[in-house]
Amino acid sequence: MAYDRYVAICNPLHYPVVMSHKVCMQLVAVSWVSGIPVEIGQTYQIFSLPFCGSHRINHFFCDIPPVLKLACGDTFVNEMAVYVVAVVFVMVPFILISVSYGKIISNILKLTSARGRAKAFSTCSSHLMVVVLFYGTASITYLQPKSNQSEGMGKLLSFLHHFDSSFESHHIHSEE
Repeated sequence: MAYDRYVAICNPLHYPVVMSHKVCMQLVAVSWVSGIPVEIGQTYQIFSLPFCGSHRINHFFCDIPPVLKLACGDTFVNEMAVYVVAVVFVMVPFILISVSYGKIISNILKLTSARGRAKAFSTCSSHLMVVVLFYGTASITYLQPKSNQSEGMGKLLSFLHHFDSSFESHHIHSEE
């Protein structure tokens, strides 16, 4: 989405060539091909742990951090895997999106027409808000040190993160 906005605002005349159907399919394929093996690996790693005692997750969703709390064995490797995946799949895309939006905002501010600036900002503002909510809640949920996490706040952030994912999916499809 950010790349699409970047091309539309920073290179509008090249948009049909740069954002061809083939390029869109390649972006989707890279997303799936990079994400699925990681998720399968994490699922395997989590369910290889020994679980004892209560099997009730005190959470809204069956997410990795609450499941790790139920494990009886040493979960250090699993916790480190969660951090690494969060950095690679949360922080790296967030940084790339931020750089992209920095360039977009820079180009928008160069527009001479106030109406053109307003239209460009309105085009990007809803997506930018979704990005900030999605990556903000994901960063706090998965990158916050364990000692700083309260159970209630964890539930709330997880709920917001998953709610935002649904909102983002709906928002993207409603713009097409």
